[in-house]
Amino acid sequence: MTRSVLRISGPDRETFLHGLITRDVPDTGLGYAALLTPQGKYLADFLTFRDADAFYLDVAADLAAGLAQRLAMYRLRAKVEIAVSDLVPTRHATEVPGAMADPRPGMGWHSYDGTPGDDTDWDARRVEHMVPETGIELIPNETFILEMGFERLGGVDFRKGCYVGQEIVARMKHKTELRKGLARIAGTDLVQGAEITAAGKAAGTVHTVSGDRALAYLRFDRVDGMEAGGVPVTLDAR
Repeated sequence: MTRSVLRISGPDRETFLHGLITRDVPDTGLGYAALLTPQGKYLADFLTFRDADAFYLDVAADLAAGLAQRLAMYRLRAKVEIAVSDLVPTRHATEVPGAMADPRPGMGWHSYDGTPGDDTDWDARRVEHMVPETGIELIPNETFILEMGFERLGGVDFRKGCYVGQEIVARMKHKTELRKGLARIAGTDLVQGAEITAAGKAAGTVHTVSGDRALAYLRFDRVDGMEAGGVPVTLDAR
């Protein structure tokens, strides 16, 4: 997936950005965070890093303009500048000079100097490590990040200060038990987008497929006797 990098600069950049996103930008290396709606729903997820002059958000290219627009909406009197950086993001399966490790499991290293990436099957890695992708498992204005494993992936910090949508996320964390969410399934002839049923009732949807395994969005109370396209599927614990 093509990526873009937004640059957030100006004297108020830290208080501005950290008051909006689900996890503060780390002092060194890459972080992982998201921007949510006030109702706690996903808008965009991104890798974050900083240098002496700015913060950077590495985001899917088709979300970059909307993310920049949403950040600008929150700017008000804050002394910050939001722009598309000229950094060139690429991903690598093994460490290369100058690259930073992705904080999510199995997702390699990232360079921003134009070093060519490789042809790793990243979908296979995402299925293996249950890492959701925007536009597939992560749907803007619909997805709740805790259902997609953001706590496991380090994409949300329950000890930081306020951020947009925090009240809803905290309530889901502390006051409810998740009834739906991301899971890995196994079966033959899996097709992305196929409906999953159990005992004739809707149980979920197949998302990213890799061989005989896939990521799926499931109702956890309907995981016994599942089928997708008439073919039996099971939870995959490998």
